[in-house]
Amino acid sequence: MPVSNRRPRRVDTSMHFCPHPTCEYRGWVGLGNLRANGHPNGGPWRQFHCRACGGYVFETHGTIFHGKRVPVELIVCVIACLAEGVGLRGTARVFEVDPNTVLQWLVEAAERFQAFSHYFLHDLSPRQVQLDELYAVLSAVKEGEVSETEALERLSRSLHWVWTAMDPESKLLLTIDVGERTLAMAQGVVHHVAQVLAPDCAPLFLTDGFREYMTALLTHDGHWVQPEHRQAKGPAPQPR
Repeated sequence: MPVSNRRPRRVDTSMHFCPHPTCEYRGWVGLGNLRANGHPNGGPWRQFHCRACGGYVFETHGTIFHGKRVPVELIVCVIACLAEGVGLRGTARVFEVDPNTVLQWLVEAAERFQAFSHYFLHDLSPRQVQLDELYAVLSAVKEGEVSETEALERLSRSLHWVWTAMDPESKLLLTIDVGERTLAMAQGVVHHVAQVLAPDCAPLFLTDGFREYMTALLTHDGHWVQPEHRQAKGPAPQPR
């Protein structure tokens, strides 16, 4: 959209877009259809006006800060504490925030972090990929009441297994998931890893010995071969 004959705008709106479904410029950035329109009600966030559809949008649209009246520093500190491993209720007590509010901020932040990860993690070429499943260490194991073998057998039926795939050289976490210790989960993790790798990348996969990884890796990186029929009679050999 051409700039008007008025004085040049000082606020850069090239990285924002109009979110209204009926706008012809919806989703496009840098087309000049947005212009700054002050701070409504004296709030901290600037409002943009779309010259194409006449709609208004805050500069925080699409971020975790949209629609919130609390200071940005508070939300950032709360998310940082959660990322460091502090519990929900502990974080809520420290910053004097309701635990349900902390949980809501965590869910909203997780959705945006996931989108951020999907945007940047692609066409990777690691030399190694380490696949592993993590489980909680029982206090009974530490006290010697239950052996590690028995604890592992119990936990193998648990839903709370954390599946990870990472580059052991750079410590880059390629994917993470939570679920049962099954073939379906192994196939899902390998599939997620294959999506972020470059098309010509064939890294060395390192596992903890979980045999379902072999089936999952062959499903994604292998191909079926029909062995030759060496005998004149009898059934044909099965594909391998």
